[in-house]
Amino acid sequence: MDSIGSEGLQQGEEALSCPEEGLPQPSDSSELVQDCLQQFKVTVAQLQQIQASLLRSMEQALRGQASPVPAVRMLPTYVGSTPHGTEQGDFVVLELGATGASLRVLWVTLTGIGGHRVEPRSQEFVIPQDVMLGAGQQLFDFAARCLSEFLDAQPVSKQGLQLGFSFSFPCHQTGLDRSTLISWTKGFRCSGVEGEDVVQLLRDAIQRQGAYNIDVVAVVNDTVGTMMGCELGARPCEVGLVVDTGTNVCYMEEARDVAVLDEDRGRVCVSVEWGSFSDDGALGPVLTTFDHTLDHESLNPGAQRFEKMIGGLYLGELVRLVLAHLTQRGVLFRGCPSPALLSQGSILLEHVAEMEDPSAGAARVHAILQDLGLSPEASDVELVQRVCAAVCTRAAQLCAAALAAVLSRLQHSREQQTLQVAVATGGRVCERHPRFCSILQGTVMLLAPECNVSFIPSVDGGGQGVAMVTAVAARLAAHRRLLEETLAPFRLNHDQLAAVQAQMRKAMAKGLRGESSSLRMLPTYVRATPDGSERGDFLALDLGGTNFRVLLVRVTTSVQITSQIYSIPESVAQGSGQQLFDHIVDCIVDFQQKQGLSGQSLPLGFTFSFPCRQLGLDQGILLNWTKGFNASDCEGQDVVSLLREAIKRRQAVELNVVAIVNDTVGTMMSCGYEDPRCEIGLIVGTGTNACYMEELRNVAGVPGDSGHMCINMEWGAFGDDGSLDTLSTCFDASVDQASINPGKQRFEKMISGMYLGEIVRHILLHLTSLGVLFRGQQTQRLQTRDIFKTKFLSEIESDSLALRQVRAILEDLGLPLTSDDALMVLEVCQAVSQRAAQLCGAGVAAVVEKIRENRGLEELAVSVGVDGTLYKLHPHFSSLVAATVRELAPCCAVTFLQSEDGSGKGAALVTAVACRLAQSTRV
Repeated sequence: MDSIGSEGLQQGEEALSCPEEGLPQPSDSSELVQDCLQQFKVTVAQLQQIQASLLRSMEQALRGQASPVPAVRMLPTYVGSTPHGTEQGDFVVLELGATGASLRVLWVTLTGIGGHRVEPRSQEFVIPQDVMLGAGQQLFDFAARCLSEFLDAQPVSKQGLQLGFSFSFPCHQTGLDRSTLISWTKGFRCSGVEGEDVVQLLRDAIQRQGAYNIDVVAVVNDTVGTMMGCELGARPCEVGLVVDTGTNVCYMEEARDVAVLDEDRGRVCVSVEWGSFSDDGALGPVLTTFDHTLDHESLNPGAQRFEKMIGGLYLGELVRLVLAHLTQRGVLFRGCPSPALLSQGSILLEHVAEMEDPSAGAARVHAILQDLGLSPEASDVELVQRVCAAVCTRAAQLCAAALAAVLSRLQHSREQQTLQVAVATGGRVCERHPRFCSILQGTVMLLAPECNVSFIPSVDGGGQGVAMVTAVAARLAAHRRLLEETLAPFRLNHDQLAAVQAQMRKAMAKGLRGESSSLRMLPTYVRATPDGSERGDFLALDLGGTNFRVLLVRVTTSVQITSQIYSIPESVAQGSGQQLFDHIVDCIVDFQQKQGLSGQSLPLGFTFSFPCRQLGLDQGILLNWTKGFNASDCEGQDVVSLLREAIKRRQAVELNVVAIVNDTVGTMMSCGYEDPRCEIGLIVGTGTNACYMEELRNVAGVPGDSGHMCINMEWGAFGDDGSLDTLSTCFDASVDQASINPGKQRFEKMISGMYLGEIVRHILLHLTSLGVLFRGQQTQRLQTRDIFKTKFLSEIESDSLALRQVRAILEDLGLPLTSDDALMVLEVCQAVSQRAAQLCGAGVAAVVEKIRENRGLEELAVSVGVDGTLYKLHPHFSSLVAATVRELAPCCAVTFLQSEDGSGKGAALVTAVACRLAQSTRV
């Protein structure tokens, strides 16, 4: 088939007389028509190739790959949130470029959930041709005048109006209200605008106009407006498709996958700018001679190749070129073209839509063709309809292939087997071509069968959506302020942390002197750390929570451990003391039998992780229960005696209880076996505590001036005297009041794993009551105490988790939430756990500085043995503790060692050291 060039058309224009001879025979005509229409047929394989090619280009552009240059731009729009239905208020919208050579101003009222919909008021202004092709300032001054003219007719204030700017051209956006025009399209060619911030140009023009005080909140392209204006339904609307004068698509991408943003959380709306897609390998086979002619005669030859096959600005022109070609070949209109048929732009999208519509009837097609100066016969009408159908079918199929690429990308990034999503559609091609939409939907189902897609026509051509972007931005800003106000007390500065360190130093000094203090500073009668010469078999008991362990520890040149876990029912933990200790002895006997130790009397170390005042290595008076224990007749009693009495009641069992050990001391001793510099033990798990090696001369209650004594600080009670009140929040107060020991263990309740989840839950309840979270809807699940386990903080804050996984964790808790909610919950978790880690670090800094000053050293190198699930499992807790210690104790080089089984191995090592010291004393 011959190529149609501009020269050929010009020759045709000169010779409009109808040829009398040489018209093709019917068989020739049929062949000509077949050849012509066959060019617009696209195979499934070709569509799949386009889908795959566009997807590759999208992913290249998302990665920021410069070579080869991606065929699409993938521009972030800085819209990070879709509507959740509570948005309210009045907004002005200015639309430029959405509908070709016109500009529209709207007044949009949003009424939130349950409010009746208020129809937007709008006015359209035709942009003169000389303005479209003139100076940029002239265009923006025209826009500002239209704004003022529209607002003059509305009963509105002249102050504080919020405006959303719909600017439907390829732009490089660097913020929600900052957007640089890359290139004009759609027939615009205003000078001095490309490379400039169009929001600033509009602001300058509004200021020159001077009539209204308008805040341009957001710049949005029509595609984003279409997505954002989608009616809320069962499925999230996260894709916007526009097929109007031009065509484009946008969708919500994972922010971590957009290289230019350098963000690792949340989502961002990306404008694909697929009109410029031009992969020769994929598009080449489906380009017709008419596409080449249209491109050559356009304002931007070689650019926007994909758009020129789909966009409404071009569909009429493609139809015209085909009709002109067939007429010149004598197949149509008896070979008599009219001047209109040979004139560029004479057939519009509206003509094509009407002629293709079967319901319009032959009479309507006949009338349109007559208006073009043509004399159609019945066969001409039928053939024209076939041409319109061929051009539009191809456009719908190509659009579907590209949309399938976007849906495949969404499915991949969300890691969903079946993607459930709504696509908002807008633009006159979608609105006025029912057949276009049905072909689009059917082809998408064919190319993306794993995606369950519903298509929702946009409300008011995207104007509502632009207002929604503006409203969402206002909502997010207001919610951000409320979130920051709520979390501000959790963000501790250097001075506040230094004050905690100083207060702890004072409390330590008082406690060591035996004065009234919130730190008990209890002597443990552990006078030395391991030196590596300890040998033997030892039993260890570990009671510190809902599980109880019995261990056999064999100390040679290394340490081998055999252990078994036994549960302690709540009825036993809160029953009588005799019942609790009888249960413990039963567990020991069971373990001895299983290990073949019956009848042997091995030295035993008892890790008892509750506040005790020790009177000797094997004497410990329980001061008070913590961690949910409340067994009667134990507080004020020697727990070793209670254990020995239970052993006697069992008879036939001999156990040599050598030492009662606090789990914190056990942790220090366990790490001390590996590192002789380890002189501090730290626990951050269900509860929290610390111990360290103090100079014996400073311990008032124990005789002797030389040597060391391990001090159990019982620092969970720090602040019970009110010294932490300035840092305590209303959420801490709520958690404290609901606990089994109100007013006690205040430091522990701000740090340990037993309480952080509850603090987070109370903050979430507060933010929900403010409307910041979960659309302001309280759920019964969130009202449930202890639903938010501290392990969820560790999981949610994990750097390796994508936001969808954070959402999954929260949805498993029965919390229906958006991505915005997930991000805010993440921030709440981060603030609570950061404060906990910083307070813990301030405490460690106080301890290491005390040791350094005790020894009169300018610099101290010391190790801290640490145990506890919060410290070990939380992704950032340990690094935050270490950073705080470096900040508050710069003269101390502190190494943190994670303990392996401090409670069990440590208790055995305390016993082993005690046996070694006793043996050396006897010698």
